[in-house]
Amino acid sequence: MTEWHTQSSADMMRVFGEPQALLVRGAGCSVWDADGVEYLDFLGGIAVNALGHAHPAMVAAISKQAAELIHISNYFVSPPQLELAARLKRLSGAGTSGRVYFANSGAEANEAAFKLARLNNGGGRRTRILALHNSFHGRTMGALALTGKPSIQEDFAPLPAGVEHIDSTIEALEAAMDDTVAAVIVEPIKGEAGVIELPDGYLTRARDLATRHGALLILDEIQTGTGRTGYWFAYQREGIVPDAITLAKGMGGGFPIGALVTFGAASDLFTPGKHGSTFSGNPLATATANAVLAEIEDAGLVDNARVRGEQLRELVLGIGSPLITEVRGRGLLLGIGLSRPVANDLVRAALDVGLIINAPNPHTIRLAPPLIVGDDELQLFEQRFRAALAALAPGGSPNEGIQ
Repeated sequence: MTEWHTQSSADMMRVFGEPQALLVRGAGCSVWDADGVEYLDFLGGIAVNALGHAHPAMVAAISKQAAELIHISNYFVSPPQLELAARLKRLSGAGTSGRVYFANSGAEANEAAFKLARLNNGGGRRTRILALHNSFHGRTMGALALTGKPSIQEDFAPLPAGVEHIDSTIEALEAAMDDTVAAVIVEPIKGEAGVIELPDGYLTRARDLATRHGALLILDEIQTGTGRTGYWFAYQREGIVPDAITLAKGMGGGFPIGALVTFGAASDLFTPGKHGSTFSGNPLATATANAVLAEIEDAGLVDNARVRGEQLRELVLGIGSPLITEVRGRGLLLGIGLSRPVANDLVRAALDVGLIINAPNPHTIRLAPPLIVGDDELQLFEQRFRAALAALAPGGSPNEGIQ
C-alpha cells in the first residue's frame, strides 16, 4: 500500500470508497497522478469540470478576484454577485421577475428548493412534495428526503416529512397530483440512476398539472445544467418555463457554488430571515462562475456539447462490443448500458489504460467529459475504451484494444 493511500485511510472520514489515484495536476481534458501517469478525464469531476482543468479563463478570474475581494458576508453585495445573478436570469429565461439565491453546492441549492416548496403551502392545504423513485438530490437531510433511494436513506430516518416518491411516468404523476401538492421536484435526466431520461412530454405535462393545482415545478438541473445536454438547461428542449431550478456542478467549473433560480410568483415566496448562508454569493465563487459561463457562451460550448455528444454516442455504438447494449442521455451526459453487471470492473480496466469513467450502477457507465472536448480527445477515448473492453473479454488483454 502506498504512503498516500495509507494516509488517506487513516486520516480521511470513511464516507467515500477507496481512492483510485493521487492526482496532482490537470490540463485540458487530462489529469496526472503523483507518478506522472496521464489519464483522459471523461468524468469531468462528475459533470463539474465544464472547461476541463486549469483553463486560462478560470485561472485568471480566480487570481484577479482573490487579489481584490474574497469574502464580505451577506450584509453586503459585490459586483460579481450581481453580474452572475443577472447572467443566470438571462440564460434561464427567468426574466425581470426572476430572483437568484446562491449556495455552496447542489445539495444546499436543493435544501433551499425544499424550503421554497414548503412556503408554497396555500394557507396550509398544500402539504405534499412529489419526487421520483431512484432520483438523487443530495445527501443533506432535506435533499436526502427528496432523494428516491431508500438504501441511502434508511440509516438517517426519520427524514423531513411530506415527500412522496412516485414512478417516473406521466400516468403516475397524473394519479398523484391534486390541490394538496406544494411542489413537484424532478431531474430532467436522472444522472445517478444511470443517466435515465424522463418520458417524452413529461416536463410539459408536469408544467400543466402544476399550474392547474397551484404547485411549483422545481427542476434539479445540477447535473444537466449549464450546457451539458446541448442546451443551457435541459428543460429548454421542451420549451417550458419552470417555477424554480437548482444549479451547481458545471456552473463553477470546479469552484464550489450552487444556486436556486426562481421564476415569476415563486420569486416572492422567500422573505428576509427565511433562509441564508454565510458564504452565499461569495465574491470569489461568483467571479469564477461568471468566467466559466462567459467562456461557455463565448466559445460556443453549448453547441459543442450537442455535436460532440452525438459523435461520442455514435463512436461508442460503433465499437460493436456485445457488452454495450445502448447509449442513453443527451449532449455530453451519456450512460452506456451494459449487458452484464460489470461496470465497476470496466471502470478499473479503463483506469489501468489511462481513462477515467464512472459506474453509477453495475449495468451502466457514465460519461461526462469537459464541454471543451474535441476530435483528439474523442479519438483517444475510443482507443482507451476499446482497450478497457478488451481487458474484460475472456482471456483478454488491454493491449488488444490499442492500435
